[in-house]
Amino acid sequence: MNPRVESVARQLRDAGVVGEVCVLEAAAHTAALAAEQLGTEVGAIANSLIFDADGSPLLVMTSGAHRVDTAKVAALLGIASLRRADPEFVRRHTGQAIGGVAPVGHPQPIGTLVDIELARYEQIWAAAGHPSTVFPTSYAELLRITSGTAAEVGE
Repeated sequence: MNPRVESVARQLRDAGVVGEVCVLEAAAHTAALAAEQLGTEVGAIANSLIFDADGSPLLVMTSGAHRVDTAKVAALLGIASLRRADPEFVRRHTGQAIGGVAPVGHPQPIGTLVDIELARYEQIWAAAGHPSTVFPTSYAELLRITSGTAAEVGE
């Protein structure tokens, strides 16, 4: 198993997460691809998106059925600038590549917003450190393990 995935799996176990990391048949760089392989709705996929929030990383866990409204999130946080981070910024702050960013396992804690739309699903799936790995979780558990804040983030 990939060392990043092993680290994420260990942190999930240490946090008391019951769901096991699953390896998909193929890399799922989009929520639609992950949902297709898992046989679930695209909205039940928790996208882990890293943003550059005035120079600091911000993790937004959003439903795969939504897009993040950057103006809404910037206003919510009271910041001047919020933009999608480039791959180098993402890797520097998470240790993981775009498409496989897990909600945990980062070198330093990252402020996190969790889309309230994810609460509609009993089971949601999040990346586990690599584009071909995911784990099942719940909205409440995702909030707990990320120390995230529930927020309306989508368009």
